[in-house]
Amino acid sequence: MHTRRMIPLSEWMRQHHGVAHSSTVRLAGYDVHAVRTAIASGAVTRVRRSWLVGRECSGERRQAAQAGGRVSRITAARELSLWTPDATHTHIAVPGTASRIRNSGLIVHWARGPIAVPSRSAEEPLLNVLFHAARCLEPERAVLIWESALHGGLVSAGQLQRVAWHSGRATRIAEVASSLSDSGLETRFLWIMREIGVVVQQQIWIDGHPVDALIGERLVIQSDGFAHHSTAKDRRRDLSADARLTLLGYTVLRFDYHQLLFDPVGVQSTIRMAMAQGLHLQEARKPNRR
Repeated sequence: MHTRRMIPLSEWMRQHHGVAHSSTVRLAGYDVHAVRTAIASGAVTRVRRSWLVGRECSGERRQAAQAGGRVSRITAARELSLWTPDATHTHIAVPGTASRIRNSGLIVHWARGPIAVPSRSAEEPLLNVLFHAARCLEPERAVLIWESALHGGLVSAGQLQRVAWHSGRATRIAEVASSLSDSGLETRFLWIMREIGVVVQQQIWIDGHPVDALIGERLVIQSDGFAHHSTAKDRRRDLSADARLTLLGYTVLRFDYHQLLFDPVGVQSTIRMAMAQGLHLQEARKPNRR
């Protein structure tokens, strides 16, 4: 009879993001002696009596374990490489029966997401991360996280629409989110336009090339990300694309990261002025000359 060879507990912890409840470790086949040996060697540390963390455990996950919870919302979204707004606090989800937590560096989420999670689990499912984002973030910021999950193929729009969210905000975001946005900035622009009732077509192909958005028949919108134009070659490519569209009779407006995130009123004002001049129409009105 052959006995299954166990990998060192420190390696098993590394494969599990460096954090686990002691009961989970036992279920994986590690006895009390293995745990004590790992702790004695410094490879594993015990926190909050029943939680274990390894050397590779992130600071955020360690904070969550110390509070008896798991990373959620923006913190979990960042680990999944989703687009997230800047945040200085660690977001964690805890069971409804957990005691109150006094830690100024933590934002604690008590609400239960659509997926039931055992209190000893160190992982928060994606749907729960989206649920907490919808409940606690401004809608336009929450939808950035949702659409980046869609665009990354982590979930489909159809799946989101069938979930029983038990949250009006999450349900509304599921209804409007799509996988068309290449970046969070395009999603942000779409939301800004919805606020003023402007209909936007996304990912339209013109003369064999894609554009981020089109308003009406002739107003092209391009969104430049934070790291956009990292090289002169990229900048020249975009200038050539803008010139090509202009010669075809389109008006091209570009908005950068700062404008879309921090000056939405200015973006709306620019779009309204362009539309007032008829630049979104097939035949733009020409100014009267006397």
